[in-house]
Amino acid sequence: MRINIGLLLTCLLAPAVLVAADANAPYGHAKVDAVKYKPNKVVYDVAVSSVKAMTNVLDRVSYLNNVYEANPFDSSIVMVLHGDEISFFGIKNYKKHKELIDRAQSLVNSGNIRFRMCKVAAKFHGYEPKDIHGFVEMVPMADAEIIRLQQEEGHAYMR
Repeated sequence: MRINIGLLLTCLLAPAVLVAADANAPYGHAKVDAVKYKPNKVVYDVAVSSVKAMTNVLDRVSYLNNVYEANPFDSSIVMVLHGDEISFFGIKNYKKHKELIDRAQSLVNSGNIRFRMCKVAAKFHGYEPKDIHGFVEMVPMADAEIIRLQQEEGHAYMR
C-alpha cells in the first residue's frame, strides 16, 4: 500500500510543481511555424534619422533577401529613401558612415536589392545627384515612386 500512496502523492503534487515552474508562462510557449516563403517584390518606405535605425532597416532587408534565397528572377527589394538618412549616403560623409555605406552597396551587389532616393528630399537636405553614391538611383519623388512600384510593378509595401 505504501507504493500506491507514494505514487498517488507524486501524481497529485507533480501538476502543482509544473504550474509553479511556469507561473510566468501561463499560456505556454510559442511554437515555430516552418513557413516556406516564396520570393516576392517589396518596397521599403525609408525615412529614418539615425544610423542605428538605418542599420536596422538594412538588417531586415538583408534577412528578407536571405529568406528569398537572393532570387534575382522572382524577387525585388527596393528601398526608397526620403528622410534624414539621405545625408548618410552623401559622398562627403563617406568616411563618417563608411561601414553603413559599404554594407548598403554590398546589398546592391546581391542582384535584387536597390536603393532609390527622392530627388526633392535630397535637394531639401542640400544634396544633388552628383553628391550621392553611385549605387543609389535618384527618382523624382519618393511618394510617387512608392505608389508606382505598388501599382505598376506589384511590390508589397513595407515601412
